[in-house]
Amino acid sequence: MPAPQQTIRRSLLVLSAALSSLALTAPVALAAPSPTPTPSSTPSPSSSTSASPTATPPADMSSVGGTRLGQAGTQVNLTSGVPVLPKDVTARSWIVSDAESGAVLASHNAHWRLPPASTLKMLFADTVLPKFPRTTEHKVVASDLAGMGAGSSVVPIKQGESYTVHDLWLGVFLRSGNDAVHVLAHMNGGVDQTVADMNAHAQDLQALDTHVVTPDGYDEPGQVSSAYDLTLFARSGLQKKDFREYCSTVSAKFPGETTKKKGKSVRGTFEIKNTNRLLSGDSDVSVYPGIAGVKNGNTTNAGATFTGVAERNGKVLLVTVMNPEKDEHNEVYKEAAKILDWGFQADGKVQPVGELVAPKNAAQASAQPGATASGEAGGDTAAKPAASSSASASEEEDGSSGVGIALAIVGGLLVLLAGAVFLVNRRWPLPDLVRRRPRP
Repeated sequence: MPAPQQTIRRSLLVLSAALSSLALTAPVALAAPSPTPTPSSTPSPSSSTSASPTATPPADMSSVGGTRLGQAGTQVNLTSGVPVLPKDVTARSWIVSDAESGAVLASHNAHWRLPPASTLKMLFADTVLPKFPRTTEHKVVASDLAGMGAGSSVVPIKQGESYTVHDLWLGVFLRSGNDAVHVLAHMNGGVDQTVADMNAHAQDLQALDTHVVTPDGYDEPGQVSSAYDLTLFARSGLQKKDFREYCSTVSAKFPGETTKKKGKSVRGTFEIKNTNRLLSGDSDVSVYPGIAGVKNGNTTNAGATFTGVAERNGKVLLVTVMNPEKDEHNEVYKEAAKILDWGFQADGKVQPVGELVAPKNAAQASAQPGATASGEAGGDTAAKPAASSSASASEEEDGSSGVGIALAIVGGLLVLLAGAVFLVNRRWPLPDLVRRRPRP
């Protein structure tokens, strides 16, 4: 379908969603029962002992993005031709949306404020990543690693060693290293300053369910987000070239410790691999066709959380899944894959139930002379070092077909067909896609 027709179609879909939200006789939501909370247990080493979330969503959840998104239970318009949602999804909260238009295809307790675990690192990256060129080097001191929660996931980063910003971001995205987060936070003026920056950025993104207490997502009292907000963070982060690179990298060589060999200082390397199982695969989870990131997490209070982006036949979908009740290995990825499958089948057929709102400053930023959507960290345009292997390179090594994607910006803002189009769907520019070439 030609691009102008796609834009018009998506605009009409979102307009329809908005009208549905305002109607006094809105369609009845398919109210799925809220999952029973998992019995409390001794906190794992990766989290603190803060109170567990409530068993059921509150009645007064936010309506940002549409009235139906603030309602409890599953929200979807199942009309003729729309596939039925998968019945074995047990997550407390989930949402699937069209990344380009922002149309929310379906959701379940989308604005339920829950502990986010390491998916909060998407907001951390979106806030801090543009501040430092990837080639900047930093020598780690003891204070950089202070204040991490007991049993935090680590890369590991070693005191006294120097790392580039590029190295540190690989540690954040691939190993979910809280040590890498803390080093970058101290480079940014400290943990408190970084938390303040993240909270301010969340407000600008209209992620009003989110309150940041620690930049790494470690369980802390009062630290919450929602499936809706995590999707906003992913959508914003994917505007940035470096963010897209890091979140889609499957494996990389990471600097190790410096040792002495025959009187010379030698620094080795070790491999780190992305813990996003839809990207890297596992014994019971296959690499998801078209996956391109974004971030996963797991703590005692949050359970398993995941936000992913995938492309298929020119459509780009975002999915967020929080805390599946079903206690099976990699369950969060299995449920995310099922929801994505449904989304690709339903996109273009289902009427949206809401939308992903644009940031408050989107209109102002796009109007400024010389505005660019490149989003490269610190303006650095250097190519990615050969040591890190992207999803496409990994697919060539393991024999997978070229089903993954990497998101890339062609530069500048997309031209709006008319001012009315932006007002109808509040669409803000997303990068064009560069599809990986299939193997011969």
